[in-house]
Amino acid sequence: MKKIKIKKKNKKDTSVKWLSRHLNDEYFIKSKKLGYRSRSAFKLIQIYKKFNIHLQSAKVLDLGAAPGGWSQVSKKLSTPDSQIIGIDILPIKPIKGIEFLKYDILEFFENKVLEHEKFDIVLSDMAPNTSGHKNTDHLRIINLIEIASEIANKTLKKDCYFICKVFQGGAQGKLYEDLKKNFNKIKYYKPEASRKESAETYLIAKKK
Repeated sequence: MKKIKIKKKNKKDTSVKWLSRHLNDEYFIKSKKLGYRSRSAFKLIQIYKKFNIHLQSAKVLDLGAAPGGWSQVSKKLSTPDSQIIGIDILPIKPIKGIEFLKYDILEFFENKVLEHEKFDIVLSDMAPNTSGHKNTDHLRIINLIEIASEIANKTLKKDCYFICKVFQGGAQGKLYEDLKKNFNKIKYYKPEASRKESAETYLIAKKK
């Protein structure tokens, strides 16, 4: 496949390198070819395959769903009677068969939206906006994981899956001990579609 070349006019070298890498990325190209909204769709496909997670008649909650790639994958791999609900403060272009609700994740949590619903899978591919300050960014990551895990704890059926993006050092120590109170079979997995230089990995756990 012919590589896309980026002209350097009025662009910093680092920006040009990032854009060139992005546009020539294997999973970015595949996502465009197959109609997925983001390259991260392949991360979830690989997670589902690795852990043999099936979506027959599944009820799925996707936290921080924009632009809709993970909801899209879940819908595609599920049976027609499945229910997919995505949550995000950002507007998401509609996808047939998926319900998107516009909420800030903290507002969603504090207002106990859908708390009485029970899901087979709770997903979180959320990442905070970075400030450039390492300790601040770390705390923001921890906070998002805590909120996602609390929502999963309250809404998941027993023995059902919580899949959450974490970062190196982001789900260890006290947070890991807290997770063990409500979840078991906690595993970590870095999908092939996750860039090697990225600190992200994914936590896969089952509700007790």
